[in-house]
Amino acid sequence: MTTTPTVRVLHARRRPALVLVAHGSRDPETSAEIHRLLAVLRAARPELDVRLAHLGLNSPLLPEVLDGLSGPAVLVPLLLSRGYHVKVDLPALLAAAPQVAGVIAPPLGPDPLLTDVLHSRLLEAGWGPDGDAVVLAAAGSRDPDAAVDTETQAALLAARLGVPVRTGAVTGGRSVAEAVARLTAEGHRRVAVASYFTAPGDFARLAAAAGTWITAAPLGAHPAIVDLILTRYRLSSPAGARGTATPTSGALHTVR
Repeated sequence: MTTTPTVRVLHARRRPALVLVAHGSRDPETSAEIHRLLAVLRAARPELDVRLAHLGLNSPLLPEVLDGLSGPAVLVPLLLSRGYHVKVDLPALLAAAPQVAGVIAPPLGPDPLLTDVLHSRLLEAGWGPDGDAVVLAAAGSRDPDAAVDTETQAALLAARLGVPVRTGAVTGGRSVAEAVARLTAEGHRRVAVASYFTAPGDFARLAAAAGTWITAAPLGAHPAIVDLILTRYRLSSPAGARGTATPTSGALHTVR
């Protein structure tokens, strides 16, 4: 009768594991960049139990990582918007691990910190006062909430740059090339492509091929991305979240 409350107290006091959940990719450049991000994250918070998991294509898969955990954990999706993975896959996989007292943090985007990274990558690519407009190139999704999140991030970037920022998708919806063409038809001569991807890979290359001027690198292992991951972790942890989320982040998902 006394063992169960004791276990609960220990779980409450233990610092939750941080499970960084990546989409997964067959592209070695993607995997290399995700592991660079993981290394920077671990170096920034060496006291945390930080683990990398994938939804597919790469090992370890999320079910394998959850099988090796018990007690509290915060799953931080390395995803940029709401969609099927965040709404369905992650809750289902976490529910299948009854030994884990897990919380699913909101996706990384939209967020002002991502605006910082996008701006930084554009400057690295050659963006300057002669830039007329930007296409925010994203993966694309059939989920309307994902589209809303990407449009919100585009609005944040437009406010920062003071120029029009339109969205373009690699799969589904208005393509990156179409978005570039529309801006060009409106009289914008220098239209940059901002790569709204967590790491390099096929999507980033396809987006770059659709551009007519400069193309910024993907978000990658930028210090602000590490800050954002740790913020999602802190706000989602039982001691830090207290049931709240940032206005642009969406709701927290708690299992058990």
